[in-house]
Amino acid sequence: MLLLLVHLLATTAMAGLIWFVQVVHYPLFASVGADVFAGYEASHQRLTSYVVGPFMAVEGVSALALAATESDTVGWPLILTGWIMLALIHASTIFLQVPAHTRLSGGFDQSIVDRLISTNWIRTIGWSARAVLATAMVAIAA
Repeated sequence: MLLLLVHLLATTAMAGLIWFVQVVHYPLFASVGADVFAGYEASHQRLTSYVVGPFMAVEGVSALALAATESDTVGWPLILTGWIMLALIHASTIFLQVPAHTRLSGGFDQSIVDRLISTNWIRTIGWSARAVLATAMVAIAA
């Protein structure tokens, strides 16, 4: 049960963070100012990694560990569904959000910010669904 709770905590933390990024943080990029945006973007990338990195690591490791310890309790369908969702989230991060941030490192571009906001819905919906799934796993095990 401890592993399920750790997994739930990391997953719901990421869900909360991604909603903040989606609704507040990314839309405010346009308010930064083109003359200072490149420095702001570099700081954004560095500082964000300090917050999301540990939660993503704990979520990933705990998602893998669930297979070894909780598959009889919560069942393989929930575990596999969680892995697929996490794979989609990470694929979106690697192939959509990271390249957008890399391009924004060179300076502000509204079209890239708009694409970042629209493609980030993949992660926002994915982590929200994972939070529901992790909550269901805890409820089943309780």
